[in-house]
Order: sequence, then structure tokens, then C-alpha cells
Amino acid sequence: MDIKVAIQGIQGSFHHQVAHRYFGEAIGLDECSTFRDVANSLKNKQSDKAIMAIENSIAGAILPNYALIDSYDLHIVGEHFLDIHMNLMVLPGQKIEDIKEVHSHPIALLQCANFFSQYPHIKLVESSDTAITAKRIQENQLKGIGALAGPVASEIYNLEIIADGIHTIKSNKTRFVVLKASNKEIPKEIINKASIKFELDDTPGSLATVLNVMNNCKLNLTKIQSLPIIEKPFTYAFFVDVVFEKYKHFEKAKKVMEIMTTHFKVLGEYEKSKQ
Repeated sequence: MDIKVAIQGIQGSFHHQVAHRYFGEAIGLDECSTFRDVANSLKNKQSDKAIMAIENSIAGAILPNYALIDSYDLHIVGEHFLDIHMNLMVLPGQKIEDIKEVHSHPIALLQCANFFSQYPHIKLVESSDTAITAKRIQENQLKGIGALAGPVASEIYNLEIIADGIHTIKSNKTRFVVLKASNKEIPKEIINKASIKFELDDTPGSLATVLNVMNNCKLNLTKIQSLPIIEKPFTYAFFVDVVFEKYKHFEKAKKVMEIMTTHFKVLGEYEKSKQ
């Protein structure tokens, strides 16, 4: 076992899939109930690295996770995009007419709402994770209850998929970031993406000026997300992802932005995913 990786959820979850795809099979897992538990796992040295979902192509940015990465001073050292495939799985031998309830994460249920509108007899129940119901169904041999999860969960918990790929929008990707508690020096020659956070005063045009700096330094803005600063009403922090061909371009932009902003922080410098 090389490293221990903290994930939100259990074996069979999408975080579990990403952990194995990114790090390989020879890893230990710290299964956490919440994303805050994931952050604490890193800070308390219970794990070496962590996987955290940060945005979905349908549901958008997961804002609380941006705030967690910032407040726990975690460092993004990589990213991975996963195609999300939602499947309805049950104990073998049942048909969809036999199912009274389907349990899953609220976002997963939302992504499959159109499919379940055809089956008004099925009650949709929210749970903390996509795989946890699959595990519970197998352990307790629960008939009449289905789980909505990825195909890996059906393999791990020996369930039968009775409806596959039932998410409404077929192009459904989630971006996950790889986190460490302390910054790992990645060779500058392979760094071509960065995640940053900055705050601005209320000078008119200040955001436009910062965006112009990025453009002039040959940075390509791929994501910008604002988050209210609770202790300063009607002021915002900006979380931004940029990609670039040469690290020196980002270094130049950093120096300028540190001067122009009231608070500037690098959340991670890493190699962008090839998706």
C-alpha cells in the first residue's frame, strides 16, 4: 500500500473510482461522511492525499468545497474529470415494478428526475452518498429498494443493474481535484494550470483590470466563481482557474495581481487533466 487517500463516501462511490484511476489500485482509503471530514483527514495526517469533487457539468460549481480548500489551506496538486453514469441497481431477480423506493445523493436523484417521472410509484429518498445504499441493500438483503450509483458499486455489492445510463443529460462530467495538506513542489516545466483566490476593493472596474492583466500575461481563464465574504457584507472573493503554456507567464501575472488585489492566494499549481 503506497498512500492513503481520503474520499467523501465509501467504496463504489464516484470519489472511490477517481482515487483508483488517479493513484492506481495499491492505495488505502479513508472513507469520510462529509467533505469537511475529508479536509480534517488531511490536516490531521490521517491521509496523505484527498479527492474532492469541485464542479459538475450539469449542477455547476460546488461552492462549499472551494471555501473548504481555502479555509483549511489545502493545496491542489492535480485534477481528474470523470464521466458520470447513473444506474439503477437492486438485489438480483427484481423488476422495476417491484421497486418502491430509490435512494441516492440528491444531485444524483436530480440528474435522473426525468427517468423516474415515468414511475410515479417509486419514492425518491436522499442519502449522503451514491454507493452507501448499494452497500445497505446487500448487507440487509433489502427487496423493494433500489440504489442509484455508478457501475462499480453494482460489482462491489453484487447488485443487478435494471436500468443503466438513466441520467437525463448524457454528457455528464464531474471535475475532481487532488489535494494535499502541504504544498508539493511540482516541476515548473510541467505546470500549466493554476487555481487562485483573490479579493478586491470596491474601486469601479477593479475586476476588469485584473482580468486584463491575465489576458496580457497570456493566461487563459477557464473558470471564475465568486463567493460572498461573510464578515464583509456585499463583498466577494473570486476563485479562478487559469491555464498557460509557460510557467513564466503565470509568475509574471502573480507578481502583478499580488499588488493589485487586497488579498491574493495560490490554491494550487499543477498539470491540467487531459480529460
